[in-house]
Amino acid sequence: MNAVSADSGKPWSIAPDERKAALEIVLLKRTYVLPWSQFLYAEGGDDEIRLVFVAHDVVVRGSGLSVLLADLAAQRVGAMREPSRPERFSALGGRFIREVIVQRIDADGERG
Repeated sequence: MNAVSADSGKPWSIAPDERKAALEIVLLKRTYVLPWSQFLYAEGGDDEIRLVFVAHDVVVRGSGLSVLLADLAAQRVGAMREPSRPERFSALGGRFIREVIVQRIDADGERG
């Protein structure tokens, strides 16, 4: 398996030859582990991607994110990491994540 470690400074890790069981989202103050079995769809472009799970919406903002859509659809992304404040301003070009927002969806469809 070839994977990019989240500790290597990359904002996401991908297992190119296998599906992952869950997506780990590491935020500055909280970590979420969302099972891919609850994944519904992903949409977006270069600057923003939205992932929809049964009970959570995830919005990822940054640059060069459209290349991530195929890996999300194939459920090969194992982890995403929200950058620290200094990392947000040091990324000048290429592919990077600037912000990750996770919102819980209530049984009534309300986000909170």
